[in-house]
Amino acid sequence: MDLAIARQEGFTSKRSSDTSGAVSKRKPLVVIGVLTRFGRKNNRDAIRKAWMGSGETLKKMEKEKGVVSRFVIGRSADREDNLDRSIDDENRQTNDFIILDQVEAPGELPKKVKMFFALAADKWDADFYAKVNDDVYVNIDALGATLSSHLDKPRVYIGCMKSGLVFSEPSHKWYEPDWWKFGDKKSYFRHASGEMYVISGALAKFISINRSLLRTYAHDDVSAGSWFIGLDVKHVDEGKFCCSSWSTGAICSGV
Repeated sequence: MDLAIARQEGFTSKRSSDTSGAVSKRKPLVVIGVLTRFGRKNNRDAIRKAWMGSGETLKKMEKEKGVVSRFVIGRSADREDNLDRSIDDENRQTNDFIILDQVEAPGELPKKVKMFFALAADKWDADFYAKVNDDVYVNIDALGATLSSHLDKPRVYIGCMKSGLVFSEPSHKWYEPDWWKFGDKKSYFRHASGEMYVISGALAKFISINRSLLRTYAHDDVSAGSWFIGLDVKHVDEGKFCCSSWSTGAICSGV
């Protein structure tokens, strides 16, 4: 049923309107998922203090700016151990987590990103969805201004676009088990850097509906890029999303 509806809509984002064409209910501009891990509470507290807010400040940003921000984390392999309990305790105090029903492990990051987009699209009907690392500072006002300029694009993928070598040696830090699929030159297709990128609501809906079919590669940013490579998607190479080089008007910065 969901697939039939999505096909009818063409995976396009539509704002709720009344008969006069005015927006009757404000939808979030963007849902930001901050990918975090166990033992990173200091990072999370720094983000809450720097740009995400907490408590009433978090709610105010959602209401006034249409920006929903949540930390995203999985579960310990040893369910309900001290790691799980520490996250549950923190979430009871802050109420700013999306806790996924999957094991939290470095090798599971691509699946974690896929599940974030799928679950976020199921819960919030937003114009955009963003993935951010938990060591990145985000300029919320600059992000909002940039995304507002892309509301006219039904299917858009925005980030600091890059490519790179595919490493076939198992001992290499960035080893890609499926290296042979990328051709003789062993180069990844163009994709957004994993520090921060944004997709439109239509693409998040696509991921949600097809989550069981979309495969993942060794890296989350490559995996996300692969999901859109065969779709009619506008790729936007936006320098403001290059978090490693802070400049005037930049949207993000690695810290």
